[in-house]
Amino acid sequence: MTAPGPAPASAPAPAPAVAVVPAPGPGGLLRRNRDFRMLWVGETANKYGSAVTGLALPLIAVSTLHASTFQVGLLGAAGWLPWLLIGLPAGVWVDRLRCRPIMLVATAASLLLYATVPLAALAGVLTLWHLLVVALLAGAAGVFFQTAYTAYLPQLLEPADRSEGNAKLHGSASAAGIVGLGSGGLIAQLAGPVNGLLANTATFLLSLWCTARIGHREPRRDGRSRRALRREIGEGLRLLGSDVWFRTFALFGAASNLVLTGYQSLLVVFLIREVGVGEGTVGLLVAAASTGGIVGAAVARRVAARLGTSRAMLVLELALPALTVLIPLTGRGTGLAWYLIGGFGASCGVVAGNVIKATFQQRYCPPELLGRLSASSAVLNFGSIPLGALLAGVLGTQLGVRPAMWLMTVGVPLAALILWCSPMRRVRDLPTERRAPGGADCTPAAA
Repeated sequence: MTAPGPAPASAPAPAPAVAVVPAPGPGGLLRRNRDFRMLWVGETANKYGSAVTGLALPLIAVSTLHASTFQVGLLGAAGWLPWLLIGLPAGVWVDRLRCRPIMLVATAASLLLYATVPLAALAGVLTLWHLLVVALLAGAAGVFFQTAYTAYLPQLLEPADRSEGNAKLHGSASAAGIVGLGSGGLIAQLAGPVNGLLANTATFLLSLWCTARIGHREPRRDGRSRRALRREIGEGLRLLGSDVWFRTFALFGAASNLVLTGYQSLLVVFLIREVGVGEGTVGLLVAAASTGGIVGAAVARRVAARLGTSRAMLVLELALPALTVLIPLTGRGTGLAWYLIGGFGASCGVVAGNVIKATFQQRYCPPELLGRLSASSAVLNFGSIPLGALLAGVLGTQLGVRPAMWLMTVGVPLAALILWCSPMRRVRDLPTERRAPGGADCTPAAA
């Protein structure tokens, strides 16, 4: 993300079939599955570099280029705008092509783009426009990587391993984000914000190497019929709109990301200019609050096994993220605890919810439509992110940063009411198979 904070709320989502959640066991997935281990190491490195970038870009804008509150919000929007522009066709292209090469190209593109920032600063030609272009193009690479990654992961894991795999990936991503935010803040304080992006060179190279080392090879898709792009996009949208679970999670993800990104895009400005903390302290504070993500990934399967996947989603996405309303109370000294409590609750709830949702989607969606479904839901989920960043920038400029933080954080529990008003509160578990109202299997035909 271009703004530090909890991961975005992902999408997808009644026939109340019981969802079997494997009880947490002794583990071993990383030991027995080499391909997953390579993916896990590469993703962890990638998330570390992204966390450094997510803190470094707004710090560069605020401290080096003296950007206004609106310009910082615009920078936050630029990284997510590509989901609105190319998200839907990207889903079709991912379903047509093999996922692993797409991931490799997207990672290489991100590496090169972020490397231009310290080079431009060294040459004395770095501008806000340069940062905006880098954020926009790197965001486009991220669209293809995330869509391909979502469709590729189920190919590496047996259905019984997917819950554990998702928990490990989300947990390591949270841990990498914590280390990245903390070290990024220290680097910014000791050597300047621009040097924080230098960490991306090594991390993206490691991610490239690990992804290239994955032994699994997808079958060629040359024999597949290539229909009109618009028709294939329509299939993904119809699947999203016709299923109550997919539709519920997509709407919730859009509303939740709008307000989450809104307050996150103002966070650096809020902590530095309103609260009065230093650049290094910003990184440490965000890193400490983000430990909630590790806790969320660790407890997600246990909570789902005890309460049921549907009830666990309500608890995790309604109760814990509601603590974000405490963040605008943040002040100096002991007043920093308000941010830590609110940020911890948001990170814990969002990451735990994402673990359950990812496992649900991988089981529930037909594999041949997973890329299109992921892209269609992501257009809503991630497409609201630039709108949230822009809205927060406007509110911060017109009303002040702290009032804008109040409006954005109060919206977090309000967005979760979408889940409460859905069929989710009437069932214990999310379904494992798509069925027509009469009970017949309604799995869509292969595209």
